[in-house]
Amino acid sequence: MNPEPGEFTSLLTPEEIAALRAAGRPRRWERGTTVMTEGDTSDWVLVLTEGRVKCSSHTSSGTEVVLAIRGPGALIGEMSSIDGWPRSATVAALEPIEGIVVQDFPAYLREHGRVAVLLMQSVTEKLRDADRKRIEYGAFDTTGRVATRLIELAERYGEKTNSGVRVALPLSQDELAGWTGASREAVSKALRSLRDRGLIETGRRRVIIHNLEGLRKRAR
Repeated sequence: MNPEPGEFTSLLTPEEIAALRAAGRPRRWERGTTVMTEGDTSDWVLVLTEGRVKCSSHTSSGTEVVLAIRGPGALIGEMSSIDGWPRSATVAALEPIEGIVVQDFPAYLREHGRVAVLLMQSVTEKLRDADRKRIEYGAFDTTGRVATRLIELAERYGEKTNSGVRVALPLSQDELAGWTGASREAVSKALRSLRDRGLIETGRRRVIIHNLEGLRKRAR
């Protein structure tokens, strides 16, 4: 397991990770598969070990709102496991994924008190991130929000190349729109604006950021 920096298992000791593996069972999903469904009453958690997922919800009109992108090391579904309420989001595989399914996560937490404290810190960080995004929606225009999401992707998944930072992530423009709280047309216009400024280059489900600092300035 090679967790991304800041994801849940990156905070655990090898012994705590081994105990977590022992408490669950491995499972795989193909790209596009729904892993968890909003409103479902299941209470198991997923510890993601390979691949990335999107967590999303739908408005009353059916519009998809992407809440987060999670990668290796992420803990998915912990809220329903702890409070017993229905799933608050749908989780889908953006690419083939692997993970550990833990049925009785509270039992694991009872045996590992330090991990329970780390979980509270992790949940708090997610709430802070949600607050930051709500502020962005009110303070930034669509281009600023798109630039902010591209910076996040570059920092988490970017690969440095001779032409810039390459981000290969299977996100469609519709999904990017759902992640920025804008329409597909507005996101397409924002990407075109960033291309015209020479800040980025786009291709099929990939982005090359030529000027990361320039993109940061546009995101403010």
